[in-house]
Amino acid sequence: MEKADKNNTHLISIRFLLLYFFIYAIIGWLLETCYALGTLGYFVKRGFLYGPLCPIYGWGAVILISGLKKYKSKPFKLFIYSAIIFSVFEYIAGFLLDALFSSRWWDYTNDFMNLNGRISIFFSFAWGIIALIFIYFIHPFIEKISKNIVKKIPTNIQIIIIEVLTSILLVDTVLSSINYLP
Repeated sequence: MEKADKNNTHLISIRFLLLYFFIYAIIGWLLETCYALGTLGYFVKRGFLYGPLCPIYGWGAVILISGLKKYKSKPFKLFIYSAIIFSVFEYIAGFLLDALFSSRWWDYTNDFMNLNGRISIFFSFAWGIIALIFIYFIHPFIEKISKNIVKKIPTNIQIIIIEVLTSILLVDTVLSSINYLP
């Protein structure tokens, strides 16, 4: 009986991580779109996918929630680890996008202390600050709202919604990848 409870808890945590991935990927897309709109003055499709998702934000949130949230009581460590981990993550993502699709979605070449234009000291510092804001303010707020909403949705419907969203993401990723292949 205890093993079944552990499996159910694991399912619940994976389901919530997927939910948070989608929430933060959408928020990331909105932030990117608003930033582009504000700086350029017109709408620009942001991100790699056709749909309104920036997966790098979703994955970043999942990394924070599942791996770095434990440093909540140690803000300096949270800041340092986040700055390092997200700089490495951003570099790898930028490298892979460039290697696979011969395209850059961001370029920090003109920024002070950048590494191949994929990361810069400013954004490394920013990732550390954003992680603190995320762990202390943003995620607790989103977590409270999402748990209240999820409580009202039957488990089988939750699973169907997550499966449908994941399927849409996979199809979008494949179609977007085909579009960007050189």
